[in-house]
Amino acid sequence: MKIMTQITPNFLYLNKGLLFALLFCWVAESGFCRQHEDGKVHITVIDSISQKQIPVRIRITQNEKPVKVIPEEAIGVMYEHWDHVDCFDFQPDSSFYCNGSFQMDLPQGTYDLYISKGNEFLQHHHKIQVKSGQTFKEIYEMSRWINMAKKGWFSGDNHIHVRRSPREDPLLMSWIQAEDIHVGVMLQMGDFWETYYAQYDWGEKGVYQDNEYLITSGQEDPRTPELGHALGIGASQAVRYKQDYYLYDKVFDKLHELGGLTGYAHQAASFHGYRGLTLDGLRRKVDMIELLQFCVSDQPLITDHYYHMLDLGIPMTAVAGSDFPWCGMDHESGPVSRLAQIGNVRFYTYLDSTLNYNSWKNGLAAGHTFVTSGPILEFTINEALPGDRINVAKGSKITVKVKAYGHSSQVPLRKLEIVGHGNILGEVAVTDPGQSPDQLSINLEIPITHGMWIAARAYGKPKQVAHTTPIYVTVDNGGFHNPETALKYLELSEQYLEELEDQLEVPGASPEHQVWYYKKPLKERINATREIIDQLKVRLR
Repeated sequence: MKIMTQITPNFLYLNKGLLFALLFCWVAESGFCRQHEDGKVHITVIDSISQKQIPVRIRITQNEKPVKVIPEEAIGVMYEHWDHVDCFDFQPDSSFYCNGSFQMDLPQGTYDLYISKGNEFLQHHHKIQVKSGQTFKEIYEMSRWINMAKKGWFSGDNHIHVRRSPREDPLLMSWIQAEDIHVGVMLQMGDFWETYYAQYDWGEKGVYQDNEYLITSGQEDPRTPELGHALGIGASQAVRYKQDYYLYDKVFDKLHELGGLTGYAHQAASFHGYRGLTLDGLRRKVDMIELLQFCVSDQPLITDHYYHMLDLGIPMTAVAGSDFPWCGMDHESGPVSRLAQIGNVRFYTYLDSTLNYNSWKNGLAAGHTFVTSGPILEFTINEALPGDRINVAKGSKITVKVKAYGHSSQVPLRKLEIVGHGNILGEVAVTDPGQSPDQLSINLEIPITHGMWIAARAYGKPKQVAHTTPIYVTVDNGGFHNPETALKYLELSEQYLEELEDQLEVPGASPEHQVWYYKKPLKERINATREIIDQLKVRLR
């Protein structure tokens, strides 16, 4: 009996475990535990007109938190800051791209499904109920509220950083198609030491096209903290002079020789880009400026340095780039680099033919552009387009026509302005008679007594804004500078040159600051710019 007393508790414990195991199996088989099984989600997204599947951006959240589940259909490309490969399938805001269909398993519950395809398509937001052991299956149609390509205007993002080889081209094509970006410019980035986000080829050899969408190569190089970040687009090869790294004009001259266009990134506002813009812009070596971007501020339009150049009679084309994956905007909490998004700002280029690399480059070179984070603009003067020059006799009247297009829920328009020499020449608001959140318009006849640059601006929701490249109106073949502000801007230009001179006298506090090594050649360029300033002081009075 003593032995049995020791054995019985263990025996009973083992049989209890077996009993529970048998009970669990019975309950599972009978269906009582089915509530613990995942449900299946099968989503298809099609174009409302073609009824075909299309690339889209998908984001799924639960209780306002991203769902960290990725379907096999997600289109992944290696990317990260500084050309690391930490990210792949998920975008910075935990969304993903797919070619119109995906399946995934999710625990039972209520989820928010967001589907988007750039600015021109109406976005979707749906509540979906996932039930254990069941399949949620749905087809959603994406509809455009406007089709700018049919009007001859093609969207572009001039500032995307992703390492590219021919193998990645089809994957990246799905990315830009999912954002409805017709031209995605992949920028090879450089600094004093090396380059990042390598591109495999340049010019036409570096183009990958799929119908009315194409990918091309460009460069953001040189990049320095004292002179800003330079842009090069459309050249037949990359240009880099490591031994003369701070001499941006050498790069710009060579890029022009190779058929490219040059510019400054980040509105020339960050990294003291306004110094470089002054040094190179006054010497007519700059073609464009990145006017719209969520890098410097959560308000994407910064015009200070753009209007500076324009008021001095220097034409410059407006472009816009996301600077993916570096800069972005959370729709709730403002600018957050980790929430970068391709195409969150974009520029449209007018083409008088079908889209190809050369027709797009010609339209960009002509300045036929406007930038936007939502609203769409149509702007003409005497039928001329943004970037055009028109010459009239003194006392003539010009006819200015502007229309802004929006959508009452997605891009509700608030205000439209015609701007000349930085001043508002005409404006309407959504509350004015005949105007609406979907469309604002202004028709003006303006008497012209002197040359002027004239542009259009439109505003929608906060952070939704658009701005055209100006149309340059000249009188009797004169200039278009602003005589009222020219002296102020020339003095400001001199101030920027003095800032740079101060930098040349002090060795950099860190290895990133190398400008003082280039004192002699930069002093020569500063002096050459000062000569131009002196000439302009006489000519622009």
